[in-house]
Amino acid sequence: MVTFDVVTIFPAMVEAGLAEGVVGRARARGLLDIAVHDLRGFTTDRHHVVDDVAFGGGPGMVMKAEPFYVAVETIRQRRGGPVRVVLTSPAGRRFDQAAAEAMAQDDGVLWLCGRYEGVDERVVDAVGAEEWSVGDYVVSGGELPALVMIDAIARLVPGVVGDERSVENDSFSAGGLDYPHYTRPALWRDRAVPEVLLSGHHAAIEQWRRERAAERTRARRPDLVVGASGRGKGKGEER
Repeated sequence: MVTFDVVTIFPAMVEAGLAEGVVGRARARGLLDIAVHDLRGFTTDRHHVVDDVAFGGGPGMVMKAEPFYVAVETIRQRRGGPVRVVLTSPAGRRFDQAAAEAMAQDDGVLWLCGRYEGVDERVVDAVGAEEWSVGDYVVSGGELPALVMIDAIARLVPGVVGDERSVENDSFSAGGLDYPHYTRPALWRDRAVPEVLLSGHHAAIEQWRRERAAERTRARRPDLVVGASGRGKGKGEER
């Protein structure tokens, strides 16, 4: 079983994000072992301070190294083995489907959620952390990026998604985007479902889906290389 740990100063925020949907159901069924840790619990001063002013001056506060270090060492000891440590950071590598697939093979992943102006740089070397980003933009803290990564990785754990074929067909799993989807009614507000999808001709439907996936990828994400099948992987919807 893959284990996930999240270290944050806002544990309630993370717990709320893990309580619903695919991840919440899988967690309740015992398919995912996820623990959320309050960073302040790894401090030793009376006021549980986790940040301080930056050397060299400048606006904002920097999160202290020691609480994160103690948190990682404590969690590693509790888990009884090595875990991959991820520091969420806009300066990190871009998280993608390939990264999610790689992390799903690990025994454990531990997220460190930064805030303010960031985390003391020395933490990265001290705990062997990898820096990962979910996009070229800045959010207020690492909690939301951690939740995004957890959801993407959890979907790849066997049993988490009810029909595993939906994971195989997700956007990006084969290098491109997914094909368009439709459901009933066949005619909605004068907009009809493509006739081929109503034909019952499975070979024609598969060909149409491959073509639409390749077309969508070329139009919307020309930077992506479409897989040999022409189908993309996942839109990330719940099933």
